Amino acid sequence: MKGKLEPAERQRLIEEGKNLKEGLVTLEEDLLKLTDALQQEAQCIPNMTHPDVPIGGEESSVIRKMVGSPRKFSFPVKDHLQLGKELDLLDFDAAAEVSGSKFYYLKNEAVMLEMGLINWTLSEVMKKGFTPLTTPEIVRSSVVEKCGFQPRGANTQVYSIEGSDQCLIGTAEIPVGGIHMDSIVAESLLPLKYVAFSHCFRTEAGAAGTATRGLYRVHQFSKVEMFVLCQSEESEFYHEELIKIEEDLFSSLGLHYKTLDMASVDLGAPAYRKFDVEAWMPGLERFGEISSASNCTDYQSRRLGIRYRPSEPSSTNSKKGKGSLPPPKFVHTLNATACAIPRMIVCLLENYQQEDGSVIIPEPLRPFMGGLQIIAPKSR
Repeated sequence: MKGKLEPAERQRLIEEGKNLKEGLVTLEEDLLKLTDALQQEAQCIPNMTHPDVPIGGEESSVIRKMVGSPRKFSFPVKDHLQLGKELDLLDFDAAAEVSGSKFYYLKNEAVMLEMGLINWTLSEVMKKGFTPLTTPEIVRSSVVEKCGFQPRGANTQVYSIEGSDQCLIGTAEIPVGGIHMDSIVAESLLPLKYVAFSHCFRTEAGAAGTATRGLYRVHQFSKVEMFVLCQSEESEFYHEELIKIEEDLFSSLGLHYKTLDMASVDLGAPAYRKFDVEAWMPGLERFGEISSASNCTDYQSRRLGIRYRPSEPSSTNSKKGKGSLPPPKFVHTLNATACAIPRMIVCLLENYQQEDGSVIIPEPLRPFMGGLQIIAPKSR
């Protein structure tokens, strides 16, 4: 175009340039769509699996530890729904009218029990060097996806807010995971250990039956969650630390429980390895899951863009200046439930019920409940 050209040739090249420009716009639009489609497909690929993880469904999970034994009752055992009604602690009927099924009101001592459990759990976990947090409970859909959860689809557990790109959180793991998104953390700050309180919201799509009745499976609940960001070679150590904290908490409440090394089908997309804790619930006459601890390795940090720069200079690069800085590495992330409140209330009501209909408060919780020692039937 810069040379001497015949007018007709110049015009032809101008037209060709216009066509190239328009074609490029179309190609760029197609590229965006393809990149998005590729991203959606890639997000369906789960994490790698630890070599020691049992292969198969939930029935293939292996018991790591069994603590305590079921309490022997000399009277007919009530479930938490009956206890909650007789002691005026729970109201599912009013909540069903106000909000729909699987919602509830806590009343009287049950409110103190929830607050006591939250504060006791926070104080115990903070002793282990965890930083306490409360989190946003509405997050961007992109952050939910980067943490390995699917906010869309028929069986999603996520509540999406119509007309926005936001969701309600199903666990504090999501907003805590997002705190250091798209950043390089100084190696000297690792491990970063957080204990977060939040409300959690889950659609519980496909969940039904007597095994999920009452407080066991609900749409909204309070939870205290632990979250760790660490160097890649340390994540297995912190996974053991997290499950030990959980086990110590449940042992101090006098629960009969077992810890399981979960089988591959039950891991979910982000987890490299997952330990679950199931406690005995005498009213439900079965063990029920009260906690889990997952090592997600770099599955979430790659998507969230959380890296750290090793302090040791790279031995393969002897040049001085910026070039000698070692390349940043992805952190490993881990999460673990310190206390899922409704299921803990199920455990405490059912395990500590007395023949006269009262429920004893475990000793560690009493200072966090104004010294309350027993939930007694209300006088008529």
